[in-house]
Amino acid sequence: MQSLRLNPILNTDSYKLTHWWQYPPDTRHIYSYVESRGGMFDETMMAILQYIIKSNFAGQVFTLDDVEQARRIAHAHFQGHPKSFNYEGFKSLYAKHGGRLPLRVRAVKEGTVVKSQNALITIENTDPEFYWLTNWAETVLLQVWYPITVATLSRAIKQVIGKALVRTGDPSLLPFKLHDFGFRGVSSKESAAIGGAAHLLNFFGTDTLAALQLLNQFYAADLTCDNPVDCAGYSIPASEHSTITSWGEEHELDAYANILENCPEGLVACVSDSYDIYNAVRNLWGGALRDKILQRKGTLIIRPDSGDAVTVLEELFKIVSEIFGYEVNRKGWKTTVPCVRFIQGDGVNFYTIQNITAQLTRRGWSQDIWSYGMGGALLQQVNRDTLKFALKCSAIDRNGNWHNVYKNPKTDPSKASKGGRFNLIQNGKEFATVEVTEGESLPVSPAFGSNALDTVLEDGVLLRDQSLAEVREIAASYDVYNQIG
Repeated sequence: MQSLRLNPILNTDSYKLTHWWQYPPDTRHIYSYVESRGGMFDETMMAILQYIIKSNFAGQVFTLDDVEQARRIAHAHFQGHPKSFNYEGFKSLYAKHGGRLPLRVRAVKEGTVVKSQNALITIENTDPEFYWLTNWAETVLLQVWYPITVATLSRAIKQVIGKALVRTGDPSLLPFKLHDFGFRGVSSKESAAIGGAAHLLNFFGTDTLAALQLLNQFYAADLTCDNPVDCAGYSIPASEHSTITSWGEEHELDAYANILENCPEGLVACVSDSYDIYNAVRNLWGGALRDKILQRKGTLIIRPDSGDAVTVLEELFKIVSEIFGYEVNRKGWKTTVPCVRFIQGDGVNFYTIQNITAQLTRRGWSQDIWSYGMGGALLQQVNRDTLKFALKCSAIDRNGNWHNVYKNPKTDPSKASKGGRFNLIQNGKEFATVEVTEGESLPVSPAFGSNALDTVLEDGVLLRDQSLAEVREIAASYDVYNQIG
């Protein structure tokens, strides 16, 4: 089977191949930074940068064959323009560094939540001959916007559901309250792996198997049952419409009975709206199969997949309560009996989750009894502008002297960029981007706060390697759902 191989030298925007001759002739170092300028949320969770670094910038990145191929492609792509590709520069880079990249990348730890308009990542060249490498790397490095945006969105939903659980039920159920259904809804397998992995920094439930593999290979995540806390993610047996409708409408009961027969205990989910979900729950699950459900050691999770979510879910809650029984928990909210629960996977996004949870809890139902499945809205309905991500050059070393670089468009002041080299000073959970002045070393005194920008990569050597367990621990430390008010 043949798969696509992209020349690593060409993993950049076309026009960046021509930038090596556009900087001032006495340029020695270019320094750039990554930030979110705001957008849907006023904070970001750093996520899955380590994958991007390991797979694109660590170790030997390119070969001499790559240089020759890049020269040929660029020559054709730019119709023979003599300044289209830095052929001598890349040959010299290989001769001096053996295909490694003389770059330094500094970044906040993954799992950390930082207010927008702060420097999350900085990048600069370490060899003055190759100043043009810094922003050549922008195209791939800035793709960190995607996992950061997914992780930030997932985290925001976690706070919404978490607050509802604290108020109405059992907060220990939270890790499995948002399940990733997004594999088929994204643009590629790699997108599924990256976005799905970002979601798993906040939750444990997923059907995106690609995410488990990324976290195993790049974050030391366990893929056995031996270490449940460190495992990347979990799922359960579940039906889709084809496994129900293939039995025929007249044999819908047989399809459901087959599910229970093959899963006599534990969790199992079944989509039940293929024909008439109210009939399915009242007369099939709640009729001929009622005793089996009550007697089995486990929970049947019923999945509606059409209609107005609040209307459908509340009606199903009432039917199950009537037929199977219900309880009032110690916090005073109604729950169905533990053997029947629900998952809402249709029309689910950040805003509908807030609405569904608010309306159903307002009507007396505990968040304990239903979860959410989220697909394209979690992994695909985001873009670089969701959190207004940008990488901008902020400083240049010309002939040994550093100068601030910035943009400040009169037509759009919101796109103004920072000038200088930076530390991200951390005091507790608060951060501030502070400029480093000429002659001042990058590290700072703990008396003024610690510098949160670690050196992640230098000259092709990975200097920070976080595990999934560590990232999850950091991420959880920023949870606010259990705070009063």
